[in-house]
Amino acid sequence: MYPIYQHNVEPERYEALLRSKADTLAAQLAPFAAPELEVHASSPAGFRLRAEFRLWHDGDRCFYAMHAPGDKTTTYEVTSFPIAAPLIQRLMPQLLDAIHASDVLRQRLFQVEFLTTLSGDALITLIYHKALTDEWQQHAEQLQQELGVAVIGRSRKQKRVLSRDYVTETLQVDGQSYQYRQIEGGFTQPNGEMNQHMLSWARDCSEGIGGDLLELYCGNGNFSIALANCFERVLATEIAKTSVHAAQANIRDNQVNNLDIIRLSSEEFVQALRGEREFRRLEGIDLGSYDFRTVLVDPPRAGLDEESVRQIQAYDQIIYISCNPQTLADNLQTLTATHRIERAALFDQFPYTHHTEAGVLLRRK
Repeated sequence: MYPIYQHNVEPERYEALLRSKADTLAAQLAPFAAPELEVHASSPAGFRLRAEFRLWHDGDRCFYAMHAPGDKTTTYEVTSFPIAAPLIQRLMPQLLDAIHASDVLRQRLFQVEFLTTLSGDALITLIYHKALTDEWQQHAEQLQQELGVAVIGRSRKQKRVLSRDYVTETLQVDGQSYQYRQIEGGFTQPNGEMNQHMLSWARDCSEGIGGDLLELYCGNGNFSIALANCFERVLATEIAKTSVHAAQANIRDNQVNNLDIIRLSSEEFVQALRGEREFRRLEGIDLGSYDFRTVLVDPPRAGLDEESVRQIQAYDQIIYISCNPQTLADNLQTLTATHRIERAALFDQFPYTHHTEAGVLLRRK
């Protein structure tokens, strides 16, 4: 028998845990004279739109498995996952039943990934230690039909897409609907309701600024799509090809006509802006014609590199979204020499963990 993994979901303690996070973030921002923190609470359960599990085998039986945080030696069976979105919770036992009924689907299957949306779309990725044959695809197509969701198979150097490799999300922000194509394997915000709060907050920060917006690390256009009608024009950069392709599809789907997305890293864009390098990917883009007054950054956990920090100091307004308050604080050491923090927010993307998503609005002193 394997021990059962019990995720630490205690809705009755959620408010206290959120207050503790808020106190910690407020203390981290206090040296920079940040105003009172705006706190955005998550739903206490059913909030996570993505989930990944190992598929553990015990004879003919298989089950979802995880390692508890800090314990890599013991395998725990996952019988329920209350932080997952209701659609994931419904699909988990249905998928397991279907896998048990098919030797072709079950054999050498070692990982399962769920990607869902607030609007009810879903995609399941099955990852194997074997080559995926036409026989596998026949069984997977039957699975796809039974579950009513998209299915993808992956193995070493192989990817079989049965119908599509993305889900389509519809987000409601300030009374407007936005469509987002979210690619399997690409980055998406895991807490959809909190993402809507973040987009609304960023739009509110943009009220009355005017001019043009520059966004670095735009991903699939999550922020730039929702903020496009707050500015005259928007130019966004992203280095991952899959994210750029998704962003281009999202521009078309939302009929946005004042947004361009280019495949450049933050460092490359700085070089292009200074005229130090020319990039074929900038063909047709006249950087000198933009009136950039605001920059939005949503960097990875490592934060912004020194060169990018100095570069964004050139803009009057900075909207900084951070998944790591420590590297945010490191960057603020430099940014607050030229800018002051006008607004600060906590977005509880990851309840019951120490992870904190933060947002700050900085204006030039």
